Amino acid sequence: MSLPISTVFRSSPLAPASVRLASALLAGAALMLGMAAGRLPAAPTPAAAAAAPASLTLSPAPVDRAGQVIRFTPPPALPPPTTATDERGNRWPVQAEPDGAASLVVPWQAAGETLVLRLATEPDTPAAGGVESGETRGALAFRDAERAVLSYHLDPAAVPRPGIPVEYHRAGYLHPIFSPAGALVSDDYPPDHIHHHGVWSPWTKTEFQGRTPDFWNMGKKTGTVERMALDRTWGGPVHGGFVARHRMVDLSAPAPVTALNESWEVVIYRVPGAARPIHLFELTVRQTCATDDPLILPEYHYGGTAFRGRAEWLGANASQFLTPDGETDRTKAQGQRLRWIAQSGAVGPGAVAGFAMLGHPGNLRAPQPVRVHPREPYFCFTPSQLGRWTIEPGQPYLARYRCLVFDGPPDRALIEAYWQGFAQPATARLDLR
Repeated sequence: MSLPISTVFRSSPLAPASVRLASALLAGAALMLGMAAGRLPAAPTPAAAAAAPASLTLSPAPVDRAGQVIRFTPPPALPPPTTATDERGNRWPVQAEPDGAASLVVPWQAAGETLVLRLATEPDTPAAGGVESGETRGALAFRDAERAVLSYHLDPAAVPRPGIPVEYHRAGYLHPIFSPAGALVSDDYPPDHIHHHGVWSPWTKTEFQGRTPDFWNMGKKTGTVERMALDRTWGGPVHGGFVARHRMVDLSAPAPVTALNESWEVVIYRVPGAARPIHLFELTVRQTCATDDPLILPEYHYGGTAFRGRAEWLGANASQFLTPDGETDRTKAQGQRLRWIAQSGAVGPGAVAGFAMLGHPGNLRAPQPVRVHPREPYFCFTPSQLGRWTIEPGQPYLARYRCLVFDGPPDRALIEAYWQGFAQPATARLDLR
C-alpha cells in the first residue's frame, strides 16, 4: 500500500510547486466528495507509512570517501528506518538516536559518485551483530559482533604488574586496542615510560596560577589526571560508546587544585561491508577551565592526544610510520603538520597490524603538528609546537580524532579516503516519493 499523493507531497518540501498545487486540488476534491458521501478520508496506517518509499541521496565529491557517518532526521510520518540499501543491493543497518535522528555508516563512496539509499523498516530482520559493552576487571570493554575492539579504564588501582609507584596510577584512557583479527596494537604502563597509556590526552608544559604543573609526566608529582564519572554508555547496530569526565589536577599548589575539567566522548562504529576489515572509533575531547584562571600552554614539543604502540614496537626500526605525503622516515615526520598519521608493526610471525589517528580540520591549529618519537612507539598531536596559547575560562578547547585499527600494512589511499569521509562527509538529502 502507498500513501495518497496529497500525503506524500505534503511531507516533501522538495516537490515542484506545480505538483504541490495539483496534489492540493486533488486532495480538496477528494475531501469534498468524502464529505458529500458522509465520510472523511482515513489517515494513513502505520503499515501504509512503512511501505512509502523513502531514500537518502548522498552528494558526490571529487575524492573517494570511506567510513562516512551519515546522520539524518526521518519525518514523523514514517516509522524509524532500520536498514538502508544502495542500488547494488548492499544493505546497512540504521540506528535510531535518542533525539529522533538516525545514523548509518556508508563504507565507501567513490569519487564523483552519487549514492541513493532506499530506507526501510524491517523489524523482523535478524540482527547481524552490533556494538556492545560490559565491565570487566576495572574497565569498560567494547565488542563489535563478538570481536574485542577496545577498553576504557575505570579503576586507577588496576595496574598490569606490581611495583608501579602510586603516583603513576590513573584511569580514563583506552587500552587494550585490538585489530579486527584480534591483534593487540597498544601498550600500557611501558617500563621505559610508565606514564604512557594506549590513547590518552594530557598536557605537558603548562602555567596555572603562577605554577607549572605537568599533567603528562606524573612521576614529577606536579600534576595528575583523575577519572571523575562515567556519564553514559550505549550500544546498537551501528555504534556504541560512552561519555566520561576527567579532571587535570595541579599537585604543585599547597593543596590540590583542579585546573581543567575534561570530557571524553568515544563512539565505536561498525563498518559492515568494508573492502578491508577495520575497527573505527572517534574521540571527542572537550576541556574547560575549572576556575576563573586560564591554563597557559607555552611552546613545547609534546603533550596532547597521543597513542602508544605495542611493546614489541619499541626501537627505531621496530615499527613503521606513514603520513599523507607518503613519508615513512619517522625523524622527518617529527614536527610536521599532518591531517593523519599511521603506525604499524609486527604482531606475530608473518603478521602485521597498525593504528591510524585522523585529525579533524576544525581542530585548533589544524592540521596540528605531530610529535613522533625517534625510538619509542608513540606519537602525539601537539598544537603547542606552534607556540604559546591559552585555554580561557568560558572558552572550551574542543578536538576530534577518528581512529582506524587494521590488519596488514597501512594503505595510504585508503586511510586518506577515511580522512575525507571524516573531514567532509556527504550531504544527505531525504526524499519521499
